[in-house]
Amino acid sequence: MRVVILFGSEMGTAERTAEAVADGLARSHDVAIYDMSDFDTDDLDTRDFHILVCSTYGSGDLPTGAEPFFDQLDDRLPDLTGLRFAVFGMGDSVYDDTFNRGGEICAERFIARGAEQVGEHARHDASAAVRPQDQALEWVRSLPIGTLATA
Repeated sequence: MRVVILFGSEMGTAERTAEAVADGLARSHDVAIYDMSDFDTDDLDTRDFHILVCSTYGSGDLPTGAEPFFDQLDDRLPDLTGLRFAVFGMGDSVYDDTFNRGGEICAERFIARGAEQVGEHARHDASAAVRPQDQALEWVRSLPIGTLATA
């Protein structure tokens, strides 16, 4: 099973985190990594396991680079039944009302199209001492990627 990592980043932190996850999985999985701004929703494949790494921008919004991907998802309304995904969200708890909202939006939009979220929805806090790359590597080890049967 291929693991497709899609990242939405405003300042590059989600991209660096996605790259760390890809490096951590590369020994045991076929991994592809894409910026959401460069990925077409027609390429979502239910045979792949998807990991969404997304920051939160502004007032609890998706990062600018992720907006076209999700606009396309809303315009095309693909049936994502059978697609499995996990989310590593990023935010800052200083913004209590919108903390980690970018990752939540990703999950909501995928679930609305029929996809199934797998594992814990990780939420990195920029106000914490732990680096997002370190938290993401620990989190990805907990995902049951190897046990998921292909569609």
